[in-house]
Amino acid sequence: MIGRRDRDQSSFFYEFRLDDMILKGHLLRRIGTGKFLGWLVKEKKITPHIPVWEKGDRRDGIFSRSDFRWDSKRGAYMCPNGKLLRTSGTVHDGRTLLYRASTRDCDVCPIRAKCCTTADARKIPRDLHEDARDVARRKMKTKAFAISRDERKRVEMRFAHLKTHHGFERMRLRGLSAARDEFHLAAIVQNLKTLALRILGPPPARRRASFA
Repeated sequence: MIGRRDRDQSSFFYEFRLDDMILKGHLLRRIGTGKFLGWLVKEKKITPHIPVWEKGDRRDGIFSRSDFRWDSKRGAYMCPNGKLLRTSGTVHDGRTLLYRASTRDCDVCPIRAKCCTTADARKIPRDLHEDARDVARRKMKTKAFAISRDERKRVEMRFAHLKTHHGFERMRLRGLSAARDEFHLAAIVQNLKTLALRILGPPPARRRASFA
């Protein structure tokens, strides 16, 4: 029988591939999204030292989602002009609530050009696990996060090296035990290579033959 611990390990182990984990030195994509952070913070009670994957930032002069303040007491967003954006409660794509401003408020708004483009009223998406994402955002501003970020880069560099230099992009064996053994063998090869480089030094550069 498979125990609860084995199920938890296997669910985490098979959720990601190296392709999902290595992206510009960050644990990003699936790991920094609301679903994973919600599982980490709410179910496992673990403080996340993980960068949040942001998609709401804009660079075209239009207000980003971060310019809209969340009012937890009212359960609504407040726009830069002080108007509320409310939701109907409908969940889109199984993970997002849409908060909409009133068309009447947007029509007479003096800063509409910096907020609405072609839409009648501004809409702000909010993840169902946005509270967990807020926990991760607050952690990103601490000194402890800066220390863990530097340490995390050292670990992620080893994963990137396995992927790019040894072709270790995915597991070839099935089952948690077999996959663990396969990864241990790859790590042994990587450590032996590092040890040889430190003791013997890098191999001599090959000389190219010159033709007169």
